[in-house]
Amino acid sequence: MSTAAPAQRVHVIIPALDEESSLPSVLDALAGLGNLNVIVVDNGSRDRTPDVAVARGVKVVPEHRRGYGAACLAGLRALADEPGHDVVAFLDADGSDDPRELLKLLEPIARGRADFVLASRTLVAGETGALTPLQKVGNRLACFLIGRFWGVRYTDLAPCRAMTLEGLRSLKMQDTGFGWTVEMQIRAARHGLRVQEIPSRYRRRQAGRSKISGSLWGSARAGATILGVIQRELFSRNR
Repeated sequence: MSTAAPAQRVHVIIPALDEESSLPSVLDALAGLGNLNVIVVDNGSRDRTPDVAVARGVKVVPEHRRGYGAACLAGLRALADEPGHDVVAFLDADGSDDPRELLKLLEPIARGRADFVLASRTLVAGETGALTPLQKVGNRLACFLIGRFWGVRYTDLAPCRAMTLEGLRSLKMQDTGFGWTVEMQIRAARHGLRVQEIPSRYRRRQAGRSKISGSLWGSARAGATILGVIQRELFSRNR
């Protein structure tokens, strides 16, 4: 598939918590993709994560309220004055997503074929061990429930994703934790946004331990949060 630079300005939001070891390679790869507005949201790191970003000329937004969704929302607040036709992409700081694939993610939006594009980790084989068995089961269950109740078939709750800023604002996102991804996908379905998934070869994180899949407790907590968001969104639909 050929790739084309997007016509809109692209903002890349990277939530980060104690990722000083992996963040440099992520930022260096993004720097090679052209004129992107990269924002690192420091979610209360105890290491040099914000210093790594500043040293590379990247804007750092502090968000001391812990939570993946809280960090993403802080990044969006930093874009309050940007025009709605711009595009926002979300990328993890741990290097598990290949930043060089971002242009493939942006192309359907730039060509007017989609409003919301996800880098699906299940449409192509990734590195061995990149997704735990519990993550795979949770993904399948969550995607099945979204399809059952909202009629849109997803294959993944992928953290790497892109959407028009106008579309994202229309979703009125609110989850401050691990439920951010599933909330976005449900609300995109509810609002009738054009959704597309792009195969993405997922990698094992480059350093450190995942805050979600790195422990059984973390995985269980994330799974419970995701199911809770699905229940909440279903209830709000039926009110």
